[in-house]
Amino acid sequence: MVTPAPLSLIVPSEAAPDEEEDKALPGAPVALLENAFCLPSLILGAGTLSNQYNSNDHLSGFAPMRLVRLALRYGIKAFDTSIYYGPSEIVLGNALRSVKDEFPRESYQLMTKCGRFGANSFDYSPAAIRNSVLQSLHRLQTEYLDTVYLHDVEFVCTPVQAKQTGNHALALTEEKAAYGLEEGQEGIIYGEGDQKILDAFAELRKMKEEGLIRSIGITGYPVATLLRLALLIFHNPPYEPIDALLSYSHISLQNSTFAEFVPHFRQRAKVKQLVAASPFSMGLLTPSIPHWHPAPEGLRKAVTKARAEYGGDGFIDAALAYSIRRCGPEDLDVPLVVGVSTPAEVHKCVQVWRKVREKPMSADERQKEAEVLEAFSKAGFLNWSWASPDRTSGVSRL
Repeated sequence: MVTPAPLSLIVPSEAAPDEEEDKALPGAPVALLENAFCLPSLILGAGTLSNQYNSNDHLSGFAPMRLVRLALRYGIKAFDTSIYYGPSEIVLGNALRSVKDEFPRESYQLMTKCGRFGANSFDYSPAAIRNSVLQSLHRLQTEYLDTVYLHDVEFVCTPVQAKQTGNHALALTEEKAAYGLEEGQEGIIYGEGDQKILDAFAELRKMKEEGLIRSIGITGYPVATLLRLALLIFHNPPYEPIDALLSYSHISLQNSTFAEFVPHFRQRAKVKQLVAASPFSMGLLTPSIPHWHPAPEGLRKAVTKARAEYGGDGFIDAALAYSIRRCGPEDLDVPLVVGVSTPAEVHKCVQVWRKVREKPMSADERQKEAEVLEAFSKAGFLNWSWASPDRTSGVSRL
């Protein structure tokens, strides 16, 4: 169970005066996609509003409010968080309260998660799910939540797929039975873990009927497992598809396997809203790969080589641009969750989004991107998924 946290801990209750950096630069606002939830092309990942990424000094000043306000001014009017991300919900709730005069509650969407409470702490019992959602409402200072996901479902469900690493697009081929994805397997409850998923989702459905939540879904890393569980829920009473599904680290320069699953999520599992997250694969594609990252040494070396072949400085922008382009309306048409910590990072993110939207790739950019993909392919790591991050890694999915 989750203990309520004092809401006055973090973030001043009033908005800070505008500084030059707080103003959205002239240009097109981040567009709304024509999707089921009317979500913007970019969603702000609020896992950064925690001690995993920022100090208490950063979190207790005006920085979170300035970050949130600038994102909203650019049209990034949706926020992804979790009760698992430490003080994130509290910080975000206070930041949104401080800008309520400029941006009232109905002007943005709040998306959070439940069921995971610590690095090695999962509780999908109906009572824990309900308590978690109630605490999220309290921490985010809202009367309703736009979306609530079951968090990291792969750690709770009954394991089915034997192969943990590699290219899991194999789950869409003749090997699909090994992943529990053969036609006729959809409604099979393989064990206690699967039943926990169904029971937890049933509790979310009750809270949706009560008006506390507007949409419900699941999140996780292994895309084949996400498809299996989306089908499991759809093919068990009351035989309704999930509203939303979030996949992370599978639309990136290194791994775009999610793209192959999108038609199956939409057509077979009837998922209403898909969301992609983590264009930098939890920091794998950044200049300093986190020490806790689950990528094996061979993949880390492949990333370092790919960055060097690209030319270094522009690699991080190219990685973000790739994910934005793949998620765009001309391709997958799904919103992308991006974690940022400062106004400068918001400006940069929107700058890259605008460039992708307004300008076609140059011949040089196309060639460099092709060389990066070829480097991953030659190393044997293109569209290669690692085993789900260990429960003890204690990281959010930015």
